[in-house]
Amino acid sequence: MAFLKRKQKAQFEGEGVVLFDEVQEAMKAEKVLKAAGYTIKLVAPPPELRKGCDLAVAINLVELPGIERTLKQSDVAYVSISPLNIATAALLEIVTVTDFGRWLMVKAGNMKLTFEKESGIIVNTSGGGCPDIPVMHLELLGERLEEASRPRDTGYTLCALMLDRALERAIEMAQEDK
Repeated sequence: MAFLKRKQKAQFEGEGVVLFDEVQEAMKAEKVLKAAGYTIKLVAPPPELRKGCDLAVAINLVELPGIERTLKQSDVAYVSISPLNIATAALLEIVTVTDFGRWLMVKAGNMKLTFEKESGIIVNTSGGGCPDIPVMHLELLGERLEEASRPRDTGYTLCALMLDRALERAIEMAQEDK
């Protein structure tokens, strides 16, 4: 007699979870994010990440800035957004700087922003493969650091978030030199 193998549910491959204090907020977030076109799923958060209720929303971290913006605009209260992979969490925190003499390049994750030290003008951005990066490159190129539009305010991807972190660090460095 052949035994039937039970089909295992495919695990959500979003790599992140939005954590909430209350079940109602998690359910509201699911509704708001699905209406906005995001592929998400209600899940039980891993025990080590639980902050309040036992319900979370699994998300694709690539869409983090857009998801944060959508939740904020919809007045959905959440505790935090956490990567499920420790290596991913570490990547989100990595910012390095390379000095090219006249220019400084700030790298956050796989995104790079290069600016002229003397003027604070952005001379290049590179990296990433997300669809919103070309537009942000055009918005940033030739702008002074302090006057540049923030990628986290206009972008919808992890690349935008990382480019914003590079810009933030570049602004801090320019202010330290003054």
